[in-house]
Amino acid sequence: MLNTHPHENTTVFQTGLELYEAKAAMILIHGRGGGAQSILPLLTHINVQGYAFFAPSAQDNTWYPERFIAPREQNEPFLSSALRKVDSVVNTILEGGVSAQRIMLLGFSQGGCLALEYVARYPRRYGGAVALSGGLIGAEGELVGYQPELDGTPIYLGCSDVDSHIPIARVHESASILEEMGGRVKKQIFPGLGHTINTVEMAITRKMMENVLT
Repeated sequence: MLNTHPHENTTVFQTGLELYEAKAAMILIHGRGGGAQSILPLLTHINVQGYAFFAPSAQDNTWYPERFIAPREQNEPFLSSALRKVDSVVNTILEGGVSAQRIMLLGFSQGGCLALEYVARYPRRYGGAVALSGGLIGAEGELVGYQPELDGTPIYLGCSDVDSHIPIARVHESASILEEMGGRVKKQIFPGLGHTINTVEMAITRKMMENVLT
C-alpha cells in the first residue's frame, strides 16, 4: 500500500530558544539530498536572538521526487505530505504560544520552493518567508487557486539569473502571484551567481527577522 504521508514521522530538529522563552520562530527547510543538518549551518549567519528554530527532515532527504516545475501529480503524494509536515511544525509553534505573525519560513532550493508553496497554500499573515533559489510549485497552468490572504506578509526571493535548477521566469511569476495574494514581496536577481546562497541574502534575512521582533 502506498504511504500517503511519507514525511509524517521524520525528525524535526530544534535549536535556539525553547518555545516558551521565544519571541519568534523560524522553520528552516532543507534542499534536495541535504537533510536538516545541511540547512542548520545558516544559523551562523542569521542567529538573531529571541528565536526558536525548527528544521524538519524529509524522508530520504527529498521532499518530492521530480522538478518543482513538473506537473504536481508527478510529485504526489510526497508534495502534499511535505506541506502537511511543514504545517505540523507551524501548528507546534502556534500551540507553543508564538503567533503566526512571528513565524518565519526559510528554505533553499527544493526547500525554498516548499516554503513559498506553503505560505501560498496556507495563506495568513506570517512573520515572513524567504526563498533562496526557489519558486512556486507546479507546471505551467497549475499556479492557480490562490487566495489573497497573505495580509502584508514580507516575502523575499533571491535567485541567480543562471540557476540551473530554478528558471528565472518562474521566480518572476511567483513574485507576481505572491504580490497579488497580498504579500510584500522583495525580489533580487543576482547575475551569474549560480545555485548558491550569498551574504546579501543573509543580511536581508537577518533584517526581516529583526523586524518581526519589533
